[in-house]
Amino acid sequence: MATRLLEPYKWTKDGRKWVFYNWVPSLDGKRKKYTSKAYKSKSEALNAEREFIIKMGYMTVDKNMTFKDLYTAYYSYQENKVKPTTLKTYRDRIKYMKLLDNVKIKDFNVKYYELWRRELNKLDISTAYKNAIQKFIKIVLNWGEKIYGFNFREFYNKITKFKNPNEIKKEMDFFTLEEFKKFISCETDLKYKCLFETLYYCGLRKGEARAITWNDIDFKNKKLRVNKNIVQISSENSNKFSVSTPKTSSSIRTLPIPDILLNDFKMLLESDKNYVGFNKEWYVFGTDIPITNWAVRTRKNNICKKAGLRQIRIHDFRHSCASLLINNGANITLVAKYLGHTKIDETLNTYSHMYENKLNDIVNTINTLA
Repeated sequence: MATRLLEPYKWTKDGRKWVFYNWVPSLDGKRKKYTSKAYKSKSEALNAEREFIIKMGYMTVDKNMTFKDLYTAYYSYQENKVKPTTLKTYRDRIKYMKLLDNVKIKDFNVKYYELWRRELNKLDISTAYKNAIQKFIKIVLNWGEKIYGFNFREFYNKITKFKNPNEIKKEMDFFTLEEFKKFISCETDLKYKCLFETLYYCGLRKGEARAITWNDIDFKNKKLRVNKNIVQISSENSNKFSVSTPKTSSSIRTLPIPDILLNDFKMLLESDKNYVGFNKEWYVFGTDIPITNWAVRTRKNNICKKAGLRQIRIHDFRHSCASLLINNGANITLVAKYLGHTKIDETLNTYSHMYENKLNDIVNTINTLA
């Protein structure tokens, strides 16, 4: 198996010049040379080569492979197949695997699982997050079965969900319109004012809002195009980031811009035009790079203190938008579309408690008609 650079005269017009090749068995018992199609970069060819090896069943298993070896291989396999947000989720959960790092896969059993589970229970994290971490372990083990031929089936029925009947479920928080008006009245920076108004009135996810460029705002038709997502790389205060598509295909949407926000956008645009090098590809909430998560959270915390309001999370501005829509009679289908949910069920499962108050309105309607 090898990956190599083609001779220049074999390069394609669009710049594909890397291939991999291998000798594969044929029906007549002889080996034949297989040469792949051309790829633009060596890394693309190497990834295709890895997939080819897996598909053809050429993957060899190291008898001393550890759990760390397995999840590292899984991460490497997924690196160019999933979104940066998914890779970040993997990285965030890998730190909880440390206890299993040196356990050999051939020795992995219920004993090691129970020890790991006991240690995880000592950590101050929610039950839901513990189950999410455990789900990641199962995903890695399933991949190990598929790719390397390991057998964990007898082990699977020993994996049970974490439960804590005494745990108090964290309630969703949000600002009412009156609270938000109090909050925004204390914001003196126009860029941050526009940011918080976008989060509150448009219900965008934080990464979606950070990804908005001036090209995404249609001032004539009063429309905002949501089609990108910013993923923070490394620390929250880092300027390192990547741009990906939004969470789901349904998250790509065009929203009407409320007049109050549209007017603020116009003033912010005139202000940004004064910067050297400004162009419409600049981020609305930033410059040629987006504002950091740390800056957004710090600003929010300071404004909450200044306004004398409780602290809510940045994501709670999205919940606030949902509450504003629902409490003013918005149809559930429209709320789902506005927030970019894939299915109405997702909206109902998240905000069903907000619709409970609407049941009285239905009964009152029936009483009026009866």
